[in-house]
Amino acid sequence: MSEIGVAEIPVAAGDKPPLPRIKDPVKNPLLDGPILRTLLWLAAPNVVALTAGTCVAIAETSYIGRLGVEPLAAMALVFPFVILMMTMSGGAMGGSVASSIARALGANDTDRAAALAVHALMIGICFGLVFMSSMLIFGPRLLAMLGGQGRVLSEAIGYSQIFFGGAVILWVMNTLAALIRGTGNMKLPSAVILNSALFQIVLGGILGLGLGPIPQFGMRGVAAGTLIAFSLGASIMAWYLLSGRSRVKPSFKGFRFQRAMFYDILQVGAIACFSPLQVVLTVTIFTHLLAALGTEILAGYGIGARLEFMLTSVAFAVGIASVPMIGMAIGAGRVARARRIAWMAGGVSFAAVGCVGGFFAVFPDIWVNIFTDNAAVRAASRQYLSTAAPLFAFIGLSISLYFSSQGAAKVLGPVLAQTARLAFIIAGGWWLSSRGATAAQFFWLAAASMVLLGVLATAAVRFTNWGPGGPILTFASRPGGHSGER
Repeated sequence: MSEIGVAEIPVAAGDKPPLPRIKDPVKNPLLDGPILRTLLWLAAPNVVALTAGTCVAIAETSYIGRLGVEPLAAMALVFPFVILMMTMSGGAMGGSVASSIARALGANDTDRAAALAVHALMIGICFGLVFMSSMLIFGPRLLAMLGGQGRVLSEAIGYSQIFFGGAVILWVMNTLAALIRGTGNMKLPSAVILNSALFQIVLGGILGLGLGPIPQFGMRGVAAGTLIAFSLGASIMAWYLLSGRSRVKPSFKGFRFQRAMFYDILQVGAIACFSPLQVVLTVTIFTHLLAALGTEILAGYGIGARLEFMLTSVAFAVGIASVPMIGMAIGAGRVARARRIAWMAGGVSFAAVGCVGGFFAVFPDIWVNIFTDNAAVRAASRQYLSTAAPLFAFIGLSISLYFSSQGAAKVLGPVLAQTARLAFIIAGGWWLSSRGATAAQFFWLAAASMVLLGVLATAAVRFTNWGPGGPILTFASRPGGHSGER
């Protein structure tokens, strides 16, 4: 009887038996497959999931609007904190977790991947507790500092108390999704997030507006619907991981804390978390600068910014797809392939976002007409899109390279690029404000900051050594691994 993977060869009488021929091992498409096709195959489910997120935002805006103007304003007040937590848990720390898992699997170290999974869940729970306690204690004061008062403030506090009271649920769900993505499985997390989005729309609407015997809970009900939907999603992914169907299974038996495991994740995640924080600060400061120019200018910019955020979600989908590909390549010591993946992902994001942004720069009314018929607002939005929309491509490029750098565990450069953009907006905005600049000049400032961000992120990836170092050295130095660029 032959062993698995060994082919028997017939032997003639009197001949020496030949050596057994070992069958070629099954290739890992993330390590050996064609880069572009594999990247697009992984990115497609993410695009679907992010589209579902857009639908949730539209639906929530619709039924919160039915509650009145004050709840709508309250949602705008608390929204930056919601986005900050979601991008930190899903993008910054989530990408770092996926990178750690992918690098371990690339080095064929499934035991390390299992231990990393448990440490990642502990990190997620701790971050969730920090957000929960911070917003429950300091949230009302922060919301008041942003201008909330009266019923607007009370509605915002009510929403934040429920939503951030369950912050651990969101962090656990996004951590579980990151663990699965780290294995190269993008379909399951995307399908779960899509289903959670549908439940979020239905439950948020029912609990917020009321239906039949269910009373109207208002903003608190909307937040509760979101948490219930996230809980269902987290439960499905937890079952999948613990059932052994995934390439990585969290190992709780005989678990012990290992500083190296925390370091492996946090060396990337802690730095990466500064990126969404700086993005929120940049948008907040630029919005504050435009507010001095009038409501119409601010509203026009807001319409253009919605298109910017929608398009950059494409770059997010491509970037997060590159994380397991690059992580596994780095873990296997194939640094040259990792770099090719990063440049391919950046090129796809740059082209996709740039083409659509350029289209709306030429035909801005197709987008603007969806939101308003106010002549002044339309004029401001057209001006912003014609100036900045073609350069959204650089934002897409920077986002993609940020995630690719997470896959290589070398994220500091892209984060510093975001720091440079924030400083550029602050200095340029102060200089323009002191000289009574027009809206057009502020829009050019925003456009120039996009180019700066994209160029600096590209330079950071180009000149950062992705070779073995730190925890990656332990992967590359294992027997059977590869070392050096090739």
